[in-house]
Amino acid sequence: MAGIVSYGSYVPYRRLKRAAIAQVLGVPATKGERSVASFDEDSASMAVEAVREALRNAHGGAVGALFFGTTTPPYAEKLNAAIIAAAASLPSEIRAADLTGSVRAGLAALMQAADAVGSGTSLAVAAMADCRLGAPEGKAEQANGDAAVAFVVGSDNVIAEIEASASFTREFLDSWRAPGERFPHSWEERFALTQAYSPLLGRAIQTVLERAKVAPSDLAKVVIDTPNPRAIDEVARRMKLEPAKIADSLALTVGQTGTPHAGLMLANLLPAAKPGDRILVVSVADGADAMVLRVTPAAASYKPARSVGGMIESKGDVSYGNYLKWREILPTEPPRRPDPERPAGPPMFRAERWKFGFVGTRCKACGTPQLPPQRVCVKCKAFDQMEPYSFADRTGRVATFTLDRLAYSLNPPTVNVVIDFDGGGRFLCEMTDCEPDKVAIGDQVEMTFRRLFTADGVHNYFWKARPKR
Repeated sequence: MAGIVSYGSYVPYRRLKRAAIAQVLGVPATKGERSVASFDEDSASMAVEAVREALRNAHGGAVGALFFGTTTPPYAEKLNAAIIAAAASLPSEIRAADLTGSVRAGLAALMQAADAVGSGTSLAVAAMADCRLGAPEGKAEQANGDAAVAFVVGSDNVIAEIEASASFTREFLDSWRAPGERFPHSWEERFALTQAYSPLLGRAIQTVLERAKVAPSDLAKVVIDTPNPRAIDEVARRMKLEPAKIADSLALTVGQTGTPHAGLMLANLLPAAKPGDRILVVSVADGADAMVLRVTPAAASYKPARSVGGMIESKGDVSYGNYLKWREILPTEPPRRPDPERPAGPPMFRAERWKFGFVGTRCKACGTPQLPPQRVCVKCKAFDQMEPYSFADRTGRVATFTLDRLAYSLNPPTVNVVIDFDGGGRFLCEMTDCEPDKVAIGDQVEMTFRRLFTADGVHNYFWKARPKR
C-alpha cells in the first residue's frame, strides 16, 4: 500500500508580529505572529528546503516523480518543479509537474504522488510551498503565513499508509486572483462557511471514513485545513470530536500558509503519532480533498532532523516596514549601483550541478575537496582526476566576514563570509537569516538555496550560508 516514507518541513526564520501591523495601520490586531519568507526566498526555494529534508531519510528506491503544489509560483510559464529537482539533485529521468491555481494543489500533489507509486514508480515526491500576500489593512495580511512541506511517497518502509482518499469539486466564488493581480480577493465569510465549507467538509469526511471503514471515534488526530477557523469548530461538533483530537492549526505561530498548510499540520503531529494511530486529513477550497492515514510501526524509529515545532521556536523578528519593502509593496530608493544583469541561459545550463545542486569536486589523487568545480587540483595539481562532491549538506565555520552597505540588496547590509567547510573546502558567499551585528568568526553555518536577484524576469538562484538552525 502506498504511503508516506519520509517528510520534511520548512518554516522561515523571520516572524512578523500582528500587533506591529496593527500599530502602523491603526487596525485591530489579532493575536500571535505570522511566518515571513525572507527577501531572498520564494515558494521554490522554500520547497527545496523541505524536499532536501525529506530526501535525507528516504529509502526504498529512486525518485521517479516530483509534483509541486503552489499558488505563488516564481514563474507563471516555466516548470518550477525543475528548479526544485535541480537544487535537490534529483535524477533527470523523472516526471515533474506544477500544480497551481488553488490551495487544494497541496493535497492534490500528495494524491498524485500516491497514484504514481500505485502505477509502478518506486518513490514520488510531493512538495508544497506558498509565499502568501495579503493587501495592507486586509484580514489576509495578518492571517496568512509562509512555509513549505514535502512528502516522499513509496510502498516500502512506509511510516503512514494512505488507507483511503476522497475528492469533491464544486464551483463557488470564495477566493480568487486574476492574472496580473498581486493580492487575492475573497467573498463574504458567512456565505462560504454555511453554503460551501461545512457541506463540502462533511461530505468528504463521511465518504473517506466509509471507504477506510473507520468510525470518527477510531481517529487519533484530525487535520482540518480551512480558510475559516469557524469551520473547524463546526466539523468537530458534527463529528463529536474531543478538542484534543483536533490538530494544532498553527494560526498563532505561523499563520494560514495556503497550499502547504494541511501538510504542515500533518508534519507537525507525525513525530508524536503512535503505531496504529489513524489520522484524518481534510482540506477545503473549490471543493474538498480528504485522506485517512494509518501510522505503521516504522514510525516509532523515524525522527525528522528538523521538526515544525523546532523551527517555530527558532526565529527572528522582522519589522512591518521591512516586510513591505521585501514584498515590494512599499517603493523605496534602489541602491546607487547599476542594476544586475539578467543571468544567461547557456552558462546556467552547463553549470547546473554546481549552480543548483552545489556540487563541487574532490581530487581522487589527494582527496582534497574544492569548489567551484575544478579540473586541476589546487593542492597536488593532478589534472582531470576529479569526482563530484556535494557541499549542499555540509556545515562549516566563518573564517572571516565583511559588511557591504552599498551592495544591491533589499536588506542591507549584505553580509559576505568566507566559509571553511567541515572536511575541507573554502568558499566566499553571502550570509542570510542573521543579525549582521552578531556575526562572528567561528560561527557554525549551513547552506541554503536562495534567490540572489531577479533581472528582466529571470530569477537568479544560488546558495548562501546561514547560522546553523
